[in-house]
Amino acid sequence: MNKEEILKLPKLDLHCHLDGSLSKTFLENTLGRKFSMDELSVSMECSSLVEYLEKFDIPLSAMNSKENIKQAALEVMKLAADENVRYIEIRFAPLLSVTDSLSIEDVIESVIAGINEGNRLYGIYGNAICCAMTHHDIEASKSMFKVAREYYNAGVVGLDLAGDEANHPIKEFSELFKYAKDLGMNFTIHAGEAGPKSNIEGAIEYGAKRIGHGIAMRDDERLLNLAREKRIGIEMCPISNYQTKAVGKKDIYPYSDYIKRGLLATVNTDNRLVSNTSITDEILFLQNKNMINDTEILQGIKNAIEVSFTSDDIKDMLLKELGKQVLL
Repeated sequence: MNKEEILKLPKLDLHCHLDGSLSKTFLENTLGRKFSMDELSVSMECSSLVEYLEKFDIPLSAMNSKENIKQAALEVMKLAADENVRYIEIRFAPLLSVTDSLSIEDVIESVIAGINEGNRLYGIYGNAICCAMTHHDIEASKSMFKVAREYYNAGVVGLDLAGDEANHPIKEFSELFKYAKDLGMNFTIHAGEAGPKSNIEGAIEYGAKRIGHGIAMRDDERLLNLAREKRIGIEMCPISNYQTKAVGKKDIYPYSDYIKRGLLATVNTDNRLVSNTSITDEILFLQNKNMINDTEILQGIKNAIEVSFTSDDIKDMLLKELGKQVLL
């Protein structure tokens, strides 16, 4: 498949962080100053996840009002629609934008408004995932989850845990995800990116329907089999995984192996701005390294449709669109 053919495919992006995916133009217009791409994104010379996460300070500073947050979500919807992403789940941490004048409700409602506006203007479908952060107090995260529950299946389709995984093992969050389960909400958990495979095992044990990244289990037969048997979605983000050194520069990316094993692996962007990427770029990146073939590209899209948190109606529509495109 060439770039033009990949662009035409109806794609999904299930692991896309709002604050890491804004455009340079949006930030310049919102913050009233010029930025270099070096200030906003990393290269393959990035040394670690810690260095990578430093790039979020500027975009977070732009998400400081209801209107700016709505426009931020709308911006990501447009960027995704421009490459024929047909469905996207935009994740964000409400507590990172809360101030004396911005409540958790304000932040969530603003993101949903931007997603809905994106659907109306660009024809792309989307939903939101609310993230707890590893460095936040568990009680504060539980309070945020409780508010998110009020918007469940009305713009919010799931929960997540993100942040400095290496220094916050999954066992710290058993109470938080017991609460998420009691709320009856779908959730995904960042696990096995910068942390050990035990974080993946813990996330599955807690009831995660999907795993963010899941790199650390690539050599563990038992864990790979467990993920396959439980039909766990694996949200893989190739370019950012090389940038953060979750995968070594000369290592073979495990996406193809996961697909061959029958795991529900998917290709995602992680952070469109920070990694300077798109779904199309992610696929081309693997293709240029001979780490993905056409069958595996299509299987990843089918997997994404299956493990997405959207309605059955939208899943059926996406499958039909994919079927028509493949037949052309």
